[in-house]
Amino acid sequence: MATPKSKGYYVFVGTYSRNGSEGVYVYRMEPSTGSLAPLGVGKVGDNPSFLAIHPSGRFVYAVNEVTQFQGQEGGGVTAFALDPASGALTLLNQQSSVGTDPCHIQIEATGKYALVANYTSGSVAMFPIGSDGCLGPACDFHQHQGSSLDPRRQAGPHAHSINIDPGNRFACAPDLGMDKIVIYRLDLANGKLVPNEAQPFVTLPAGVGPRHFAYHPNGRFAYAIMEIGDTVTVFAYDGERGTLDERQVIGTLPADFRGTSYTADIHVHPNGRFLYGSNRGHDSIAVFAVDANTGRLRAVGHESTQGRFPRNFALDLSGSYLYAANQNSDNVVIYRIDQTTGMPVPTGEQVKVPVPVCVKMLPIP
Repeated sequence: MATPKSKGYYVFVGTYSRNGSEGVYVYRMEPSTGSLAPLGVGKVGDNPSFLAIHPSGRFVYAVNEVTQFQGQEGGGVTAFALDPASGALTLLNQQSSVGTDPCHIQIEATGKYALVANYTSGSVAMFPIGSDGCLGPACDFHQHQGSSLDPRRQAGPHAHSINIDPGNRFACAPDLGMDKIVIYRLDLANGKLVPNEAQPFVTLPAGVGPRHFAYHPNGRFAYAIMEIGDTVTVFAYDGERGTLDERQVIGTLPADFRGTSYTADIHVHPNGRFLYGSNRGHDSIAVFAVDANTGRLRAVGHESTQGRFPRNFALDLSGSYLYAANQNSDNVVIYRIDQTTGMPVPTGEQVKVPVPVCVKMLPIP
């Protein structure tokens, strides 16, 4: 029996509201080439930067990364309905993020709650999601407390992401300002983020600035990328207890690089054999091979992002393509991944997008 032909993906690009940006850009990805065809824009508020897709595929969520939202201090969270036939986004509702400059959002696997990290105020919050996709007001909130080495970047807490584990039981929240990864247990019955009793947090070396976080598909390893330190920390992860055990630290930059650079995003290839991190300044994707037994990393190489200040990037579910969002050159560049080496190979395709921050993908039904 013939395998049904893939319809490709809807690709959503969150942006900052400058250089003419109108909101969340929507594209259709052609699976044979990886190319992107524009479909439209979800227009809403300021700085719809980081995105999340509901497990049902029916809704898309964006943080509004601002300090004032609808006349009140704090940022916002926006819910869209997604038309599965056209990819069009329709505004459903918005809520306060209960903190300033929200920069990351994830939806837990049951689709009942959204988790948000507020960067500038250094907090995390939980929001109920109705059956219609609308967001309720925050049902839980945790204000981080602490500081670290860098007086400019780490004078207070800065929650930079909140990442739900493969078992949908715990969430790890790297806090750049405290040099800690705070660990919460998901209480889905009561809509709460409960500090993890077995290990409430992991303390990292002063000044490294943890930013984003990724779990290995096997659930046994986890990886944190350090924005200021330009390193990746490898952990053994216990999904039953929600605990992290450090195993390795490895740099993201070439040994001979002498400029200024900051890491941003991190992802594990769907096959679990490779890991990728973005370098802003060196303007590259760092590629690592993953040891299947230990989760430890071996540097493979770097590929230019063909733009400036690569923020986030995304891989499709098959691991065939990588899409790199260059914030300061207004372009998303498309790569085909070499399945033997893991290296991204430029396809020659790119799209112009004003100030792209985040790329998310959804298979077209």
